[in-house]
Amino acid sequence: MTTQHPPAVIPDRLFDDAHAEARWRARFHAPRMSVPDWALDAPDANIYVSNASGVWEVYAWDRATGEHRQVTDRPNGTLHATTSRDGAWIWWFNDTDGDEFGSWVRQPFAGGGAAAPGVPGVHDGYPAGLEIGHRLVAVGVSTDDGSELFAHADGETKRFYASKDDAGIAALSRDERLLAISHSEHGDSRHPAVRILATGGFGTVADKWDGEGKGLTPLEFSPIAGDPRLLLLHERRGREELLVWDVENDTETELRLDLPGEVSAGWYPKADALLVVHFHEGRSSLYRYDLATADLSSLDTPKGRIGGAGARPDGAVEYSWSSAAEPPLIRARATDGTDTVLLTPPGERAPRSVPVTDAFVEGTGGRVHALVARPEDAGDGPLPTVFTLHGGPHSADEDYFSAYRAVWLDAGFAVVEVNYRGSTGYGSAWRDAIEGRPGLTELEDVAAVHGWAVESGLADPARCVVAGASWGGYLTLLAIGTQPDRWAAGVAGVPVADYVAAYEDEMEQLRSFDRALFGGSPETVPAVYKECSPITYVDAVKVPVLVLAGDNDPRCPIRQIENYLDRLAARDVPYEFYRYDAGHGSLVIAETIRQTAAEVYFAQRALHLR
Repeated sequence: MTTQHPPAVIPDRLFDDAHAEARWRARFHAPRMSVPDWALDAPDANIYVSNASGVWEVYAWDRATGEHRQVTDRPNGTLHATTSRDGAWIWWFNDTDGDEFGSWVRQPFAGGGAAAPGVPGVHDGYPAGLEIGHRLVAVGVSTDDGSELFAHADGETKRFYASKDDAGIAALSRDERLLAISHSEHGDSRHPAVRILATGGFGTVADKWDGEGKGLTPLEFSPIAGDPRLLLLHERRGREELLVWDVENDTETELRLDLPGEVSAGWYPKADALLVVHFHEGRSSLYRYDLATADLSSLDTPKGRIGGAGARPDGAVEYSWSSAAEPPLIRARATDGTDTVLLTPPGERAPRSVPVTDAFVEGTGGRVHALVARPEDAGDGPLPTVFTLHGGPHSADEDYFSAYRAVWLDAGFAVVEVNYRGSTGYGSAWRDAIEGRPGLTELEDVAAVHGWAVESGLADPARCVVAGASWGGYLTLLAIGTQPDRWAAGVAGVPVADYVAAYEDEMEQLRSFDRALFGGSPETVPAVYKECSPITYVDAVKVPVLVLAGDNDPRCPIRQIENYLDRLAARDVPYEFYRYDAGHGSLVIAETIRQTAAEVYFAQRALHLR
C-alpha cells in the first residue's frame, strides 16, 4: 500500500506587506535571458534562452532585421539549443517533461517549419555532445548500456564509437577533418581523457591522457580552417589551466597565467587570442590573452559573476553579468573599451537585492570559503539563518543575482552559502577531497562554517535551517541525520535520499560518476554507500523536513526518495512532501515560485516565525 505523505503547504502569500509580496515575486517573474549564441558562419543568426513567456524557452534573434522570435513552446520548457554553422537551422533537445531522455531536433532559423529529427538513425537517449558542421554532424547518446557516438554525412548515419564507459562528442575542427571526443576508458569519468579522430574514416589521430586524477577537458578547435590547434583545460599543477594542443604535430603549449583560482577560455575569431574567464573566490572576470606576446589584459568587468561570454567577429566581447545586489544584464564591450548594454528583455527589471560578503573559516580539510548575506534592515542580534548548499557537487556558489537568495533575506533570514570541499574554483585537491567519503566530507566544512556563524553572532543556534537541491538536497538529508542537534529544520529539493536505490535508477552518466566518486559500485563498495547514504541515518532525524521531488527526474529518481519518506513516515517526525510533474527542477516560473513559497513558509513555521 502506498504511503500518503503529508503535502507541502503553499501559502497564498509570504508577506503581509503588499509591497514586499510583490517584490519577491517580481524577481522571479522578471524576464531574463542568456548571452546570445551566434552561428559560426552567419553571425547575424543568433539564439538565446529566456523566461519571457513565463517558461524557459529558445528564442531566435536576427541581427540583420532586429527581429526576435520565440522558437520553442513546450509545457515544461526547453533549455538546450544551438545553431548550425551556416545559420540555417536551430537545433534543440527534445525530451519528455524534463526527463532529459530524447533526441536532437532541428527547425529552420527563419521559422515556418516544424521541428524534425536532426540526425536520422540515432535512437533516443541522454545527450552526450553535439557538433554541427556543413557536411558532417556528430552526436553522442548515453543509455543504460553505455555511450554511443554517431556521425551523419553524405546522407548516411554511422556509429563510429561505443563504450560501456562514459564518453561524448567534444569539438569539431573548422574544416571538419578532425573530431575530438572525451572518454573514460581508463575507468574514471570525473577525470576524462581525449581522443582525436579523423572524420574521413574515424581512425585515431592522437590520444592524450594525463594519468590518474588529472582530467582533460576539450573546449574548442581553432576557428581558422586548416588550423589543428585544440584548446583544452588540464590540471597538471593542481588546478584547471589552459593548454593549446596542435593535434596533428602533437605539440602543446601550457599557458601559465599569473592568476589565482581557475580559468576557462574560448578563441577570438582570428585565433590570435583567447577570451579568458577567470574564477576566484566566488567571483569571475574577463581577460584577453594574446597568444603571440603572452600579454594578459583585463577587460575590467565589474565585481560579480560572468554568466557567459563570447567574442564577435569584430573583436567585441558580449557577456552576461550580475552580482548578488544587481540583476543580470547582457553587455557588449567594444575593442576600444566602450561597454554598453546589448539587450534588455521586455518587461520590468528585477528589483535589486543586497550584496554578499566573504567569510573564510578554518575547517578540518583547510580554509572554507562562504558567501554571507544579511537582511537589509536586520538588527545586530543573532538571526534565523539558512545555510544553502549548492548542487553538483562540482559547482560553486558565486556573487551572482539570485531571486531565491533574495526571498530568504526578505523573510528575515541571514543566508550562508558554503563552498565546501567538492566545489570547483579552489583547485583539484579541494574538488577531489570528497572521493571515497562523499557527503560526510562536505558536511565537516558546513559544520565549521555553522560554528563560525554562531560564534560570530550572525546565526541564532536555535534557528538554523539547512537547505539545498540536487547534491545540496542530498547533503541536507545527510546533515539532519548525522548532525541532528545542529539544525532546526531541513529543506531538501530533488535529493539523493537512498543512495543504493538511486544508483539503480539514475541515468548511466551519473552511475559512472558515482563509481568514480565512491570508488566503485554499491556491489563492490557497499560499506561506503551505506555510510554516505541519508537513509542510513533516518532514525536519527528529529527536526521538521520538507522534501521536493520531480516525477520524471533521471538524476535523483523518485523511487529512492519515496523509500526515505516511507521510513520517515514510520517515525514521529513532522515532514511534508511536494511532488511535481517535471524532472530535475522546473523551467516553469510559476512552478518555481510555488516551490520557493513552500520552502520559505515551511522554514518559517518550523522556526515558529509564523
